[in-house]
Amino acid sequence: MDEVLLVNEVGPRDGLQNQKVLVARSDKLRLVRALVDAGVRSIEATSFVSPKAVPQMADADELFPLLPNAAQVDYSALVPNLRGLERARAAGVREVAVVLSATETMNQRNINMSLAQATAVCAETLQGAVGAGMRTKAYVAVAFECPFEGPVDPAIVLALVEQMVRAGAREVVIADTIGAADPRAVAKLMGRCAREWGADRLSAHFHDTRGFALANAWAAMEAGIRKFDSSLGGMGGCPFAPGAAGNLATEDLVLMATQCGFKTGIDLGLLRVAIALAEDLTHRKLGGRSAAWLDKQAQLQPVAGAV
Repeated sequence: MDEVLLVNEVGPRDGLQNQKVLVARSDKLRLVRALVDAGVRSIEATSFVSPKAVPQMADADELFPLLPNAAQVDYSALVPNLRGLERARAAGVREVAVVLSATETMNQRNINMSLAQATAVCAETLQGAVGAGMRTKAYVAVAFECPFEGPVDPAIVLALVEQMVRAGAREVVIADTIGAADPRAVAKLMGRCAREWGADRLSAHFHDTRGFALANAWAAMEAGIRKFDSSLGGMGGCPFAPGAAGNLATEDLVLMATQCGFKTGIDLGLLRVAIALAEDLTHRKLGGRSAAWLDKQAQLQPVAGAV
Protein backbone atom coordinates (compact mmCIF):
# COMPACT_ATOMS: atom_id res chain seq x y z
CA MET A 1 0.00 0.00 0.00
CA ASP A 2 1.23 3.48 -0.82
CA GLU A 3 -1.83 5.58 -0.01
CA VAL A 4 -1.50 9.04 1.49
CA LEU A 5 -3.25 10.01 4.69
CA LEU A 6 -3.54 13.79 5.09
CA VAL A 7 -3.07 15.06 8.64
CA ASN A 8 -4.44 18.50 9.44
CA GLU A 9 -2.72 19.64 12.62
CA VAL A 10 -5.12 21.68 14.77
CA GLY A 11 -2.90 22.09 17.84
CA PRO A 12 -2.10 25.77 17.26
CA ARG A 13 -5.81 26.61 17.21
CA ASP A 14 -8.01 23.93 18.75
CA GLY A 15 -5.19 22.72 20.97
CA LEU A 16 -4.23 26.09 22.43
CA GLN A 17 -7.59 27.86 22.52
CA ASN A 18 -8.59 26.74 26.00
CA GLN A 19 -5.18 26.39 27.66
CA LYS A 20 -4.94 28.23 30.97
CA VAL A 21 -1.47 29.55 30.19
CA LEU A 22 -1.54 32.39 27.67
CA VAL A 23 0.99 31.49 24.97
CA ALA A 24 2.94 34.38 23.45
CA ARG A 25 2.86 34.99 19.71
CA SER A 26 6.57 34.27 19.37
CA ASP A 27 6.09 30.93 21.12
CA LYS A 28 3.17 30.03 18.87
CA LEU A 29 5.42 30.66 15.90
CA ARG A 30 8.08 28.42 17.45
CA LEU A 31 5.49 25.67 17.83
CA VAL A 32 4.31 26.01 14.24
CA ARG A 33 7.91 25.95 13.05
CA ALA A 34 8.53 22.73 14.97
CA LEU A 35 5.47 21.16 13.33
CA VAL A 36 6.63 22.25 9.88
CA ASP A 37 10.09 20.85 10.60
CA ALA A 38 8.41 17.53 11.48
CA GLY A 39 6.83 17.40 8.02
CA VAL A 40 3.33 18.67 8.80
CA ARG A 41 1.95 20.40 5.71
CA SER A 42 -1.61 21.25 6.76
CA ILE A 43 -2.11 23.37 9.88
CA GLU A 44 -5.10 25.14 11.41
CA ALA A 45 -3.14 28.09 12.72
CA THR A 46 -5.61 30.36 14.54
CA SER A 47 -9.15 31.71 14.63
CA PHE A 48 -10.50 35.18 13.93
CA VAL A 49 -13.07 35.12 16.71
CA SER A 50 -13.80 37.67 19.41
CA PRO A 51 -10.73 38.16 21.63
CA LYS A 52 -13.08 38.42 24.61
CA ALA A 53 -14.56 35.02 23.86
CA VAL A 54 -11.24 33.29 23.17
CA PRO A 55 -8.32 35.37 24.56
CA GLN A 56 -5.74 32.83 23.40
CA MET A 57 -6.57 33.74 19.77
CA ALA A 58 -6.46 37.52 20.26
CA ASP A 59 -3.25 37.82 18.22
CA ALA A 60 -4.64 36.20 15.05
CA ASP A 61 -4.27 39.34 12.91
CA GLU A 62 -0.57 39.70 13.77
CA LEU A 63 0.24 35.98 13.90
CA PHE A 64 -0.97 34.79 10.52
CA PRO A 65 1.28 36.93 8.29
CA LEU A 66 4.32 35.63 10.21
CA LEU A 67 3.66 31.91 9.74
CA PRO A 68 6.68 30.08 8.26
CA ASN A 69 6.94 28.37 4.87
CA ALA A 70 3.62 29.76 3.69
CA ALA A 71 4.25 28.57 0.14
CA GLN A 72 4.75 24.94 1.21
CA VAL A 73 2.17 24.64 4.03
CA ASP A 74 -1.62 24.79 3.78
CA TYR A 75 -2.53 27.12 6.64
CA SER A 76 -6.18 27.64 7.53
CA ALA A 77 -8.06 29.74 10.06
CA LEU A 78 -11.46 29.52 11.65
CA VAL A 79 -13.82 32.45 10.99
CA PRO A 80 -17.22 32.83 12.70
CA ASN A 81 -18.88 35.33 10.36
CA LEU A 82 -18.29 37.98 7.69
CA ARG A 83 -16.47 40.23 10.12
CA GLY A 84 -14.03 37.46 10.95
CA LEU A 85 -13.71 36.71 7.25
CA GLU A 86 -12.67 40.29 6.51
CA ARG A 87 -10.05 40.15 9.26
CA ALA A 88 -8.75 36.89 7.82
CA ARG A 89 -8.54 38.34 4.30
CA ALA A 90 -6.60 41.33 5.59
CA ALA A 91 -4.14 38.97 7.32
CA GLY A 92 -3.52 37.03 4.12
CA VAL A 93 -5.48 33.86 4.94
CA ARG A 94 -6.11 31.68 1.89
CA GLU A 95 -8.27 28.97 3.49
CA VAL A 96 -11.03 29.55 6.05
CA ALA A 97 -13.31 27.28 8.04
CA VAL A 98 -16.74 27.89 9.53
CA VAL A 99 -18.24 25.86 12.37
CA LEU A 100 -21.90 24.89 12.50
CA SER A 101 -23.22 22.92 15.46
CA ALA A 102 -25.82 20.30 14.59
CA THR A 103 -28.25 21.08 17.42
CA GLU A 104 -30.36 24.00 18.49
CA THR A 105 -29.09 24.12 22.08
CA MET A 106 -25.41 23.90 21.19
CA ASN A 107 -25.76 26.90 18.89
CA GLN A 108 -27.68 28.84 21.53
CA ARG A 109 -25.11 28.09 24.24
CA ASN A 110 -22.10 28.59 21.98
CA ILE A 111 -22.95 31.63 19.83
CA ASN A 112 -26.40 32.72 21.06
CA MET A 113 -28.06 31.85 17.74
CA SER A 114 -30.70 29.38 16.65
CA LEU A 115 -29.69 26.52 14.37
CA ALA A 116 -31.37 28.28 11.46
CA GLN A 117 -29.55 31.54 12.18
CA ALA A 118 -26.19 29.80 12.57
CA THR A 119 -26.72 27.91 9.31
CA ALA A 120 -27.48 31.15 7.50
CA VAL A 121 -24.39 32.89 8.92
CA CYS A 122 -22.14 29.99 7.95
CA ALA A 123 -23.60 29.90 4.44
CA GLU A 124 -23.15 33.65 4.06
CA THR A 125 -19.56 33.44 5.26
CA LEU A 126 -18.74 30.58 2.90
CA GLN A 127 -20.25 32.46 -0.01
CA GLY A 128 -18.20 35.51 0.90
CA ALA A 129 -15.02 33.44 1.04
CA VAL A 130 -15.72 31.82 -2.33
CA GLY A 131 -16.33 35.27 -3.80
CA ALA A 132 -12.97 36.39 -2.44
CA GLY A 133 -11.20 33.45 -4.08
CA MET A 134 -10.45 31.67 -0.80
CA ARG A 135 -10.53 27.93 -0.14
CA THR A 136 -13.34 26.86 2.15
CA LYS A 137 -14.26 24.19 4.64
CA ALA A 138 -17.19 23.75 6.99
CA TYR A 139 -17.28 21.86 10.28
CA VAL A 140 -20.46 20.16 11.38
CA ALA A 141 -19.87 20.04 15.14
CA VAL A 142 -21.50 17.69 17.70
CA ALA A 143 -22.33 15.49 14.71
CA PHE A 144 -22.80 12.38 16.84
CA GLU A 145 -23.89 13.63 20.24
CA CYS A 146 -24.64 17.00 21.82
CA PRO A 147 -23.75 17.67 25.47
CA PHE A 148 -27.19 19.27 25.93
CA GLU A 149 -29.52 17.29 23.65
CA GLY A 150 -27.90 13.85 23.54
CA PRO A 151 -27.54 11.69 20.39
CA VAL A 152 -27.94 13.53 17.09
CA ASP A 153 -30.12 12.20 14.27
CA PRO A 154 -27.82 11.39 11.30
CA ALA A 155 -30.47 12.81 8.97
CA ILE A 156 -29.89 16.24 10.52
CA VAL A 157 -26.15 15.97 9.94
CA LEU A 158 -26.65 14.92 6.33
CA ALA A 159 -28.99 17.86 5.73
CA LEU A 160 -26.48 20.31 7.21
CA VAL A 161 -23.63 18.85 5.16
CA GLU A 162 -25.73 19.35 2.04
CA GLN A 163 -26.43 22.97 2.95
CA MET A 164 -22.75 23.67 3.55
CA VAL A 165 -21.77 22.07 0.25
CA ARG A 166 -24.37 24.13 -1.58
CA ALA A 167 -23.07 27.27 0.13
CA GLY A 168 -19.60 26.62 -1.24
CA ALA A 169 -17.72 24.42 1.22
CA ARG A 170 -14.99 22.64 -0.69
CA GLU A 171 -14.49 20.34 2.29
CA VAL A 172 -16.82 19.29 5.11
CA VAL A 173 -15.42 18.08 8.42
CA ILE A 174 -17.62 15.78 10.49
CA ALA A 175 -16.72 16.55 14.10
CA ASP A 176 -17.25 14.44 17.21
CA THR A 177 -16.85 17.53 19.37
CA ILE A 178 -17.34 15.88 22.77
CA GLY A 179 -15.81 12.49 21.99
CA ALA A 180 -19.05 10.53 22.29
CA ALA A 181 -19.00 8.64 18.98
CA ASP A 182 -18.27 4.94 18.58
CA PRO A 183 -16.73 3.14 15.59
CA ARG A 184 -20.02 1.66 14.37
CA ALA A 185 -21.74 5.06 14.37
CA VAL A 186 -18.73 6.61 12.64
CA ALA A 187 -18.69 3.94 9.94
CA LYS A 188 -22.40 4.42 9.24
CA LEU A 189 -22.39 8.22 9.13
CA MET A 190 -19.11 8.64 7.26
CA GLY A 191 -20.13 5.91 4.84
CA ARG A 192 -23.41 7.66 4.07
CA CYS A 193 -21.66 11.01 3.62
CA ALA A 194 -19.02 9.45 1.37
CA ARG A 195 -21.64 7.83 -0.83
CA GLU A 196 -23.51 11.13 -1.12
CA TRP A 197 -20.66 13.60 -1.68
CA GLY A 198 -17.52 11.53 -2.21
CA ALA A 199 -14.91 10.65 0.40
CA ASP A 200 -12.41 13.12 -1.06
CA ARG A 201 -14.67 16.00 -0.01
CA LEU A 202 -14.83 14.87 3.60
CA SER A 203 -12.64 14.99 6.67
CA ALA A 204 -13.09 13.86 10.27
CA HIS A 205 -12.37 15.41 13.67
CA PHE A 206 -12.40 13.23 16.79
CA HIS A 207 -11.96 13.81 20.50
CA ASP A 208 -10.74 11.16 22.90
CA THR A 209 -13.09 11.67 25.85
CA ARG A 210 -14.04 7.98 26.02
CA GLY A 211 -10.82 6.62 24.56
CA PHE A 212 -12.37 5.89 21.16
CA ALA A 213 -10.69 8.53 18.99
CA LEU A 214 -8.19 6.25 17.26
CA ALA A 215 -10.75 3.47 16.77
CA ASN A 216 -13.14 6.03 15.32
CA ALA A 217 -10.44 7.28 12.97
CA TRP A 218 -9.91 3.74 11.73
CA ALA A 219 -13.66 3.33 11.16
CA ALA A 220 -13.63 6.51 9.09
CA MET A 221 -10.61 5.26 7.14
CA GLU A 222 -12.50 2.07 6.40
CA ALA A 223 -15.28 4.27 5.01
CA GLY A 224 -12.78 5.85 2.64
CA ILE A 225 -11.86 9.02 4.54
CA ARG A 226 -8.26 10.07 4.00
CA LYS A 227 -8.03 13.40 5.81
CA PHE A 228 -8.16 13.90 9.58
CA ASP A 229 -7.77 16.65 12.13
CA SER A 230 -5.47 15.83 15.02
CA SER A 231 -3.51 17.69 17.68
CA LEU A 232 0.02 17.07 18.85
CA GLY A 233 0.08 15.34 22.21
CA GLY A 234 -3.74 15.16 22.17
CA MET A 235 -3.81 18.79 23.25
CA GLY A 236 -7.10 20.67 23.16
CA GLY A 237 -10.82 20.48 23.66
CA CYS A 238 -13.75 22.80 23.08
CA PRO A 239 -14.21 25.61 25.65
CA PHE A 240 -17.91 25.78 24.78
CA ALA A 241 -18.68 22.05 24.97
CA PRO A 242 -18.83 20.51 28.46
CA GLY A 243 -17.06 17.17 28.59
CA ALA A 244 -14.94 17.70 25.48
CA ALA A 245 -11.56 16.18 26.33
CA GLY A 246 -8.45 16.41 24.19
CA ASN A 247 -8.26 15.77 20.48
CA LEU A 248 -7.08 12.69 18.67
CA ALA A 249 -3.31 12.78 19.19
CA THR A 250 -1.33 13.40 16.01
CA GLU A 251 1.37 10.92 17.02
CA ASP A 252 -1.22 8.17 17.54
CA LEU A 253 -2.80 8.82 14.15
CA VAL A 254 0.56 8.95 12.36
CA LEU A 255 1.84 5.80 14.06
CA MET A 256 -1.31 3.80 13.23
CA ALA A 257 -1.41 5.07 9.66
CA THR A 258 2.26 4.25 9.12
CA GLN A 259 2.00 0.77 10.58
CA CYS A 260 -1.00 0.14 8.31
CA GLY A 261 0.94 1.20 5.23
CA PHE A 262 -0.20 4.80 4.74
CA LYS A 263 2.15 7.70 4.02
CA THR A 264 1.85 10.90 6.06
CA GLY A 265 5.20 12.60 5.44
CA ILE A 266 5.50 13.27 9.18
CA ASP A 267 8.63 12.40 11.13
CA LEU A 268 7.61 10.95 14.50
CA GLY A 269 10.94 11.80 16.10
CA LEU A 270 10.66 15.47 15.18
CA LEU A 271 6.99 15.45 16.11
CA ARG A 272 8.03 14.40 19.61
CA VAL A 273 10.27 17.49 19.69
CA ALA A 274 7.24 19.64 18.88
CA ILE A 275 5.22 17.92 21.62
CA ALA A 276 7.97 18.61 24.16
CA LEU A 277 7.88 22.28 23.17
CA ALA A 278 4.10 22.34 23.55
CA GLU A 279 4.51 20.90 27.04
CA ASP A 280 6.91 23.69 27.95
CA LEU A 281 4.59 26.36 26.56
CA THR A 282 1.43 25.07 28.25
CA HIS A 283 3.06 23.90 31.50
CA ARG A 284 1.36 20.53 31.30
CA LYS A 285 2.17 16.95 30.37
CA LEU A 286 1.00 15.96 26.91
CA GLY A 287 1.06 12.77 24.90
CA GLY A 288 -1.25 10.36 23.15
CA ARG A 289 -1.76 6.71 23.94
CA SER A 290 1.41 5.77 22.08
CA ALA A 291 3.60 8.23 24.03
CA ALA A 292 5.23 5.68 26.35
CA TRP A 293 5.99 3.30 23.49
CA LEU A 294 7.40 6.10 21.33
CA ASP A 295 9.60 7.28 24.19
CA LYS A 296 10.94 3.76 24.64
CA GLN A 297 11.64 3.41 20.91
CA ALA A 298 13.44 6.75 20.94
CA GLN A 299 15.75 5.46 23.66
CA LEU A 300 16.52 2.38 21.56
CA GLN A 301 16.79 4.28 18.26
CA PRO A 302 17.16 8.05 18.77
CA VAL A 303 16.91 9.05 15.13
CA ALA A 304 13.48 8.57 13.51
CA GLY A 305 12.84 8.68 9.79
CA ALA A 306 10.01 10.24 7.86
CA VAL A 307 6.93 8.04 7.72
